[in-house]
Formats: sequence, C-alpha cells, structure tokens
Amino acid sequence: MSDLKALSERIDTLEARLAFQDHTIETLNKTVTEQWSKIDALARELMALNERLREAESQMPRPANEPPPHY
Repeated sequence: MSDLKALSERIDTLEARLAFQDHTIETLNKTVTEQWSKIDALARELMALNERLREAESQMPRPANEPPPHY
C-alpha cells in the first residue's frame, strides 16, 4: 500500500512540474513573440531613417574643390 501511495505522490509531483513548465513555456513564448514584434518595428524604423538620411545627403550642396583659407 505504501508503494501505491509513493507512486501516487511521485505522479502528483510530476504533474505539478509539468503544469509549471507549461506555464513557463507559454510565458517565454509570449515574451519572445513580443520582442520579435518590437525588433521588426525598430528595424523598419531604422530602414526609414537610413533612407531619409540618404535623401538628405543627396540634396546637400557639394563643397567646391577649393583649398581651405589657411593655405
């Protein structure tokens, strides 16, 4: 009878661990999904800023090929 009780306690312990692990995995999955969403948004924003910088640089007047005044 004590073997049956010990086996039952071990099963209960394993079920509790499994429930905790399932919860942890779901929490981690949610966190990773949110982080990837933020990373994607930041990557798109960085690409847009790079494009704006390239446009601004292309519209800047080119410096004349003159030596500086101290020559």
